[in-house]
Amino acid sequence: MPFGNIGIGGLVLILIIALIIFGPSKLPELGRAFGRTLSEFKGATRDLVNGEDEAKEKPAAGQESVVPNK
Repeated sequence: MPFGNIGIGGLVLILIIALIIFGPSKLPELGRAFGRTLSEFKGATRDLVNGEDEAKEKPAAGQESVVPNK
C-alpha cells in the first residue's frame, strides 16, 4: 500500500490542509460525518460477517430437511 505509513508528520500536514480548505467552522461537522460513516460501515461489515456465520450454522428458512411420508 502506498499510504500504509503516513506517520504523525503526514497526519498533521493533512489536518492543516483540511483546515485551510474547509475552515475551522466546517471541520467538526466533517469529523462527525466521517465518524458516522465509519460507524455505519463497521456495523454493515459486522452484520455481513455474522450473517455468514449464522447461515453456516442454520439452514435458511424454507430449506429445512423434511422426511417425506410414504
